Amino acid sequence: QVQLVESGGGLVQPGGSLTLSCAASGFISDYYSIGWFRQAPGKEHEGVSCVTSSASATYYSASVKGRFTISRDDAKKTVYLQMISLKPEDTAVYYCAARLGSCIVGVGTLRPLEDYDYRGQGTQVTVSS
Repeated sequence: QVQLVESGGGLVQPGGSLTLSCAASGFISDYYSIGWFRQAPGKEHEGVSCVTSSASATYYSASVKGRFTISRDDAKKTVYLQMISLKPEDTAVYYCAARLGSCIVGVGTLRPLEDYDYRGQGTQVTVSS
């Protein structure tokens, strides 16, 4: 059974940090690109970051570049999203997703969530004082 399980969300003050985890099971995740997405209330899904298989490349949206870092540990079948300098506008449900193939289009545009093969149920991140 294919599963992606996110964890690490919570309530944090502006300027704080969190690290999200995405644990994969039921498929050979090493071959997949993994992306992180988020959805704020009343908004569409937004691509945040992705990492290709073998961690050969990483990509970030403009809104998080310089503040978020994506990494993967294939031995643990886990992908991480380290988030620092969090802002209230980062508040959202964060999802990870897996795709067999590239996670970008062209020179660096993140693929949308509907291009992915599997996705998790999400973890809530709330940035508030």
